[in-house]
This record gives sequence, C-alpha cells and structure tokens, in this order.
Amino acid sequence: MNAQIASVVSAGAKGGEGLAAWIAPSRTAALVIDIQVDFASPAGALGAYVDMAAVQPAVTAAQRLVDAARGAGTPVVFVGLFTTLETDSPAWKERMRRRGGDPDNESALCREGEAGSDFYGPQPAAGELVVKKARYSGFVGTTLDAQLKSMGVDTLVVAGLTTECCVDSTVRDAFSLDYHVFVAADACAAYEPDIHAASLKVMELNSAILTDTAAIAHAWSA
Repeated sequence: MNAQIASVVSAGAKGGEGLAAWIAPSRTAALVIDIQVDFASPAGALGAYVDMAAVQPAVTAAQRLVDAARGAGTPVVFVGLFTTLETDSPAWKERMRRRGGDPDNESALCREGEAGSDFYGPQPAAGELVVKKARYSGFVGTTLDAQLKSMGVDTLVVAGLTTECCVDSTVRDAFSLDYHVFVAADACAAYEPDIHAASLKVMELNSAILTDTAAIAHAWSA
C-alpha cells in the first residue's frame, strides 16, 4: 500500500470508521470496466500498435479483486464496450476523421459478437451482471444506475481499462450520481504510465478515494 492510500485509510480509522465499513459487501459492488480482448490482449485490435505488457499487472490485480469480492459476497459487475455499426455515431466518426484517422477502421473496436469484445482475464460468473455500453462511461445509455440501485448499492470499487478514459468517465458519472467511489489503483492501467498516474491524481482530487487490491481484500476479510 503506498503512502497516499495508507494515509486515507488511517484517517478513516482515526475517525472511527475505516475501509471495511466504507466498502461493506452489503452496500458495495465491484465494477470491472472494459478488460476485454481488444484493450488488453496482444491478440486484440490494439495489440499491433500498443505494448500490452503495460496493462497485464492490472489485469492480474483485477482478478484478485474479483476473487476477493466473490469470497466476501460483494456483487461483481462487468461493464464492457460492445459496438455495432449503429453505435458508430456521426460525431464519433467525425472526431476520428478530423484527427487524421480512419473512422471505418478505428471505430471497429470490441464489435459485438466478435472475439475482440470478449472479456479478458476476469470472466463473469453465472448470475453476475454484465452491462454493455457504447460510450466511455458505463452509465451512458445503459441501465447500470438502475441495476445498482435495485441491488441496494451505494458504493463502488472500480477496476479496469483504461484509467484515463473509460475508468475515469465512469467514476466521474458515478460520483455525479451520488455513489461513494473507490478506485483500486493497481487494478487499473493506461498504456502510458504517466497518463495512468495523472488520471489517478485527477480522480483522487475530484471524485474518488484511491485504494488498492490488498487493502480491499483485507477490508473484505475483516
């Protein structure tokens, strides 16, 4: 546990309430975001351009988080990008074109029904909620908020890819929807370490409390 995370947990303990109370399984869901073949596997669509070694430690940590959640009875929710031709909106494609890209090729990530959209590393178990999205945030155009509220969840422990994009977007929206948000920092990753670090700092400043899988597992075993 790094010093920043340790100080947050210690401060909560001194106030009479620590991480175990904050993320009690009765109120919490573990949210696994976009750990899919196209974003995490060398065989995925980005594997030809990005060194996927950068995200493998986070994939491994996310599996530990999922295992700890299941062991504690904390619901696990998988959120993934599933795109179709219909979800490739004009604005989405035009932004790519204006940046000099090829929208017809670059838009085709995590196509629904194709191997690139398969979850990579942690896999949903029978009965676990899977939410399909077509934008960065897991809350945009989905039933995620309603599903969480129906489960009595007011707190989220978040892991996934990438830190600065879909994790950050989902965390911001979760906080705006009045969820208590904790980010498992070691179970998130970006393809560039400096972007990952900067994104964690921004989330910590604005919308989440940073922690890690070891602290979470310890809290859930208490």
